[in-house]
Amino acid sequence: MRAHTVLITVLLLIRVVDPAASQVPVDPARQVFAAESTFAASMAARDFPAFALLVAEEAVFFGTTTIQRGKAEVLAAWRRFFTARDAPFSWRPETVEVLDSGTLALSTGPIRGPNGRSLGTFTSIWRLESDGRWRVIFDKGSPPCECGRTPEATLRGSP
Repeated sequence: MRAHTVLITVLLLIRVVDPAASQVPVDPARQVFAAESTFAASMAARDFPAFALLVAEEAVFFGTTTIQRGKAEVLAAWRRFFTARDAPFSWRPETVEVLDSGTLALSTGPIRGPNGRSLGTFTSIWRLESDGRWRVIFDKGSPPCECGRTPEATLRGSP
């Protein structure tokens, strides 16, 4: 009986001393969805420092004609998007997939212009870093889908 009481006391103390021990683990996909949403919100809020916090040191971002390698190059290239009063575009995650290891994830969704018109689709690869934060390591946008065109029609040159 005494051993049982000691065990219960120890378990209760763990909960008091470490409240995280009693919390339900957070789903990594929800964490990445939140990180991507925060990333997008930094653009809407015109908050470049918040944007910078979510870019990994060794990030690679694909531009239209260039590739930025490393956080410094990415931030130098993206700073221009934060200079105007209004954001030049917005994005939001629609799909998030996380590896079973819980350390690497993909997020994708639409990119829209200020008028709401589709500008394309983004794909970002996120990594869970040693400090416990998710950061973007790869980012690439694609032009809007030419829906209705099949690969065969494209190969034949048909409309």
